[in-house]
Amino acid sequence: MLHLTPMEPGEDPPAPRTQADEWAANLRAAREYHNRHGHLQVPRKHTETVGGIDHKLGMFLDNARRRATKLTPERRAELDALGIRW
Repeated sequence: MLHLTPMEPGEDPPAPRTQADEWAANLRAAREYHNRHGHLQVPRKHTETVGGIDHKLGMFLDNARRRATKLTPERRAELDALGIRW
């Protein structure tokens, strides 16, 4: 059972998350993992919970490594600052 309720009058639906929002959320999860473990050698199936939201951190980092040549210099620098192993 989903337990859905109608929106209240004047209530707006949540805004869709942009790619920049997703990147920022995953980077925040990567920072938290790095702060706890001191590295970003995250298993591909690892999920990091930040603020009650699960982030597929292992998949995010694996995909970032695979697409490293397509990342902007700023995004590469953010991951480099955390010591990602390309």
